[in-house]
Amino acid sequence: MHDTDAAAPAVEVLRAFGGGEARPRPLAGGRGLTWRAGDVVLRPHDGPAVTDWRSAVLATLPHTAEFRTPRPVAARDGGWRVGSWEAWEWVPGAADEHRVEDVLRAGAAFHRAVAHLDRPAFLDEGDESVAPDDAWRRADRIAWGEAPVLHDPTLQRLGAAFRPVRASSQLVHGDLLGNVLFSEGQPPTIIDWPPTWRPAGTGPAIAAVDAVCWHGVPTERLASLGAGIPEWRQLLVRALAFRVATLHLLGAWDGAAVVRHRPVVDAVA
Repeated sequence: MHDTDAAAPAVEVLRAFGGGEARPRPLAGGRGLTWRAGDVVLRPHDGPAVTDWRSAVLATLPHTAEFRTPRPVAARDGGWRVGSWEAWEWVPGAADEHRVEDVLRAGAAFHRAVAHLDRPAFLDEGDESVAPDDAWRRADRIAWGEAPVLHDPTLQRLGAAFRPVRASSQLVHGDLLGNVLFSEGQPPTIIDWPPTWRPAGTGPAIAAVDAVCWHGVPTERLASLGAGIPEWRQLLVRALAFRVATLHLLGAWDGAAVVRHRPVVDAVA
């Protein structure tokens, strides 16, 4: 999808968001669906309820020396959506999945900043409301015992290791590792927030699992990455179940994925 403009936002969409006549260029990441036009980044929105809520929150969320977020770009009519698109300000920076501690520090600051927010109504929808192709939301429910564990040896093993988690829930960013951008002289920028309602340690646990399984971080660092986070081992179990279930639902759980995840499964389950 990166070598064609077939999925690019139409010129009317660009103009509605103030993108002018700049030719949209595909950006890395974002599943090949994110485009930049001048100082505006456009991506397919996640539905009116999620998009409007998230945009309203991040339009005014105070930034600190520890983190910032892109601000949403309103359309000419004052709304946050045009057709199937939403828009955000372009913020320079690049992800670095090996800077795990820096990612976790930025994530912790972000989670402190949103800890006062109430649970959004759209997260109260039951499993029957989750679209069949929304592998991430379905996997999240599996990982937290809200949907049956799939019939797979790894998931069955993780499910057998589930124990009650007593930490209170709040809004969480569940995909931090590749969505924290670093730029010299600027606070880390947190992008692409998929809001979930889980214990705050869930975000760091998913990032730690991703770092070990996909980016060569030694398994032995898992304990120190969770220093000070309550119920860290159980959160790692849930994070692993989430990632394994997601790969299953995407049709990407194969022999190579088993090998990647096995050392962490052996360490925590």
